[in-house]
Amino acid sequence: MPVDWEYLRDIAPELSAISVVLQFLIAAVASSHVILNKSDTRAATGWVGLIWLVPFVGTVLYVFLGINRIERRAKVLKAGATPYGVPLDDAPRAPADLERELGAGEARLVEHARVVGEVTGWPLLVGNSVERLVDGDEAYPAMLSDIRSARATISFVSYIFEATGVGAEFVDALCEATERGVEVRVLIDEVGTRYARPRIHRVLRKRGVTVAKFLPALLPRTFTHFNLRNHCKIMVVDGRVGFTGGINIRQGCVLASDPKHPTKDLHFRVCGPVVAQLQETFASDWAFTTGEKLHGGAWFPDLEPRGQVLARGIVDGPDRTINDLERVFLAAITAARRSIRIMTPYFLPDRVLLQALHLAAQRGVEVDIIVPEVGNLPVVRWAMWGHYRQVLRGNVRLWLTPPPFDHSKLLVVDSYWASIGSSNWDPRSLRLNFEFNLECYDDELAKSLEDHVRVRLRDARLLTVDELDQRSLIENLRDGTARLLKPYL
Repeated sequence: MPVDWEYLRDIAPELSAISVVLQFLIAAVASSHVILNKSDTRAATGWVGLIWLVPFVGTVLYVFLGINRIERRAKVLKAGATPYGVPLDDAPRAPADLERELGAGEARLVEHARVVGEVTGWPLLVGNSVERLVDGDEAYPAMLSDIRSARATISFVSYIFEATGVGAEFVDALCEATERGVEVRVLIDEVGTRYARPRIHRVLRKRGVTVAKFLPALLPRTFTHFNLRNHCKIMVVDGRVGFTGGINIRQGCVLASDPKHPTKDLHFRVCGPVVAQLQETFASDWAFTTGEKLHGGAWFPDLEPRGQVLARGIVDGPDRTINDLERVFLAAITAARRSIRIMTPYFLPDRVLLQALHLAAQRGVEVDIIVPEVGNLPVVRWAMWGHYRQVLRGNVRLWLTPPPFDHSKLLVVDSYWASIGSSNWDPRSLRLNFEFNLECYDDELAKSLEDHVRVRLRDARLLTVDELDQRSLIENLRDGTARLLKPYL
């Protein structure tokens, strides 16, 4: 059928007018949604500008990238999650209780502990032990040993879980536990399953292990959720022994095996009442994903004191806990009086956190930030270099560690308070991902972590503004352009 070009020319003005009216209405609706739902003024301004300046395309981008579709569903499902089974008598509540537990020398942290309690809604628990495990060489044998000794339950969540190499040992151990009657639940992030083949969820399911994928979806729906990932690393055995930190299940973390892509990291074995908060975090995410609610003494047994560490879980995600970790970090920086040590593979904090670090350094606090010199994600590495000039203001020291890539995540304040877990210092961790960290009050643990930092600093070098000044125009343009993508990295 031939096209009637003359007719189309006649109605072109009408089509143009309809298009303008339609674009206006769509932009108005989208802008209204931004204004009503975006609490960040800069983000709201950016989206409204894009919607109006780039007709139709700006609205489409906002629909796919700007709307947090998971928030309402997460609130509904997680509201019914199994509560942790720790008697309230085991938790210090009043300021006098906290001061007694922290000791007179650290009494100023009472206010910090109260702030974190208000942020998280969880009590600070006494009587815990937290053992540092360096790299997969120490972490994996400890984890496998506890899996093999499990008698009742195993809960396991990881962002990446490869089915080959050391991952095959985990598969065998989980399968053997299932065969001897242990209730095993494994939760793997949908995006994390795509890092290696064969896909771990298929391997586990074939071997009879109960496994689920967090936010499973096929394109194009996945495209709307690619930012909302479960980045937690938690394992709990028999409800009594927990593991958390930054380590995924990958052969590259076993440095003794001389892997092709070696990765340094930190993980922790936890015992005591706070293990119930690790379990509650898993149970909440499992209920959110599968609808199954884990309850009873097999999952939440009564827990006896196992050490001297005061500890509390901190859950963060794009649902009702959004920005909780950032607020905890900010409170810790504000409370610091002597030193702040930060280790992270990705350092792209927002302006508020960065200003807090600068103010801490200006009042005499030693602020050391340790990051890998060569990152594993080029665009993120470029954005970090584009950000370093802002970081180096106000006496903040930035250290670059040589390869192999260091994936450790650590914050230590005044050689006493520490935050350990899965979170990085970037928008993806602090706003877009589901994360779990543990705050710990203990001088022995904190000093052991500072010893770890000192070991990592032996081969590190201090970055200076002079070095940044010597970078080429091409490098600066590349890094500056990548920095513009910071909200999505």
